[in-house]
Amino acid sequence: MSPRLRLALLSLGFALGFALPVHAQASELELTVPSLEQRAGHALALRAHWFAADATATRRPALVLLHGCGGAYQGSGRLSARMTEMAGLLNAQGWHVLVLDSFGARGEKSICTQRIGTRAITMANRRLDALGALQWLATRPEVDASRLALIGWSNGGSTVLAASDLNVAAVRQGPRPRALVAFYPGCAAELARHYRPSAALLMLLGEDDDWTPAADCKALAAASADPKPEWESYAGAYHGFDGPPPVKLRKDVPNGAHPGAGVHVGGQPQAAEQSRKRLLNFLHTQLD
Repeated sequence: MSPRLRLALLSLGFALGFALPVHAQASELELTVPSLEQRAGHALALRAHWFAADATATRRPALVLLHGCGGAYQGSGRLSARMTEMAGLLNAQGWHVLVLDSFGARGEKSICTQRIGTRAITMANRRLDALGALQWLATRPEVDASRLALIGWSNGGSTVLAASDLNVAAVRQGPRPRALVAFYPGCAAELARHYRPSAALLMLLGEDDDWTPAADCKALAAASADPKPEWESYAGAYHGFDGPPPVKLRKDVPNGAHPGAGVHVGGQPQAAEQSRKRLLNFLHTQLD
């Protein structure tokens, strides 16, 4: 089945109110990447999950999935539904997927309730994780190293920005992605650094997001150099709009647009459907 036909069938499924079932099998591995810990003399191997597309004689695009502040796993220890479902969707397009866990090797499960200025796991850590993952993918015989992509959610979306800012020396070295996708990232830090994207970027935003406000990302897109970032914002959508409803107030999160007041998190089915269509169209444009 051609990628275009797969996309047409998936779009039909979304239009009818459901996603077509996708199945993905993962191989767990350890991925040693350049890291701040290694520079201090400590080896660091990150836990990762490799979802290979159907085997063919041709090299395929490959995408790195970067989790948010809640980590890559459910409470049961299994890989989160968001990661497994997205890996299956991307495998169905004929693309390889690597899910990276930035927290476990550093002794954390979640950092959502930690104030940003106090977090031990920073964007500097996660940037190197993402760049190391791209380097690993570029060595794989089944991967087309000229067609790599980064996709991240929330803190992982911020990592996509941090790992693609040409103002950072490490970003200008090694393999570069062709496509970048950030779901509701925090954009304030990269906006202040005069972000210069290394590849085509799509940001998918919740218009009512009070954790990582859409306004910062719109400003970043307006101020960025070519290639000009794209964004799409969904009315009535909060942080995590592509997850399960209902929307809940999390008072345990100290960060956000109104520190101390908590943040709203939860799915909005229409925004979830529209963002997935936009994601696939963008990726096919960049990777096909």
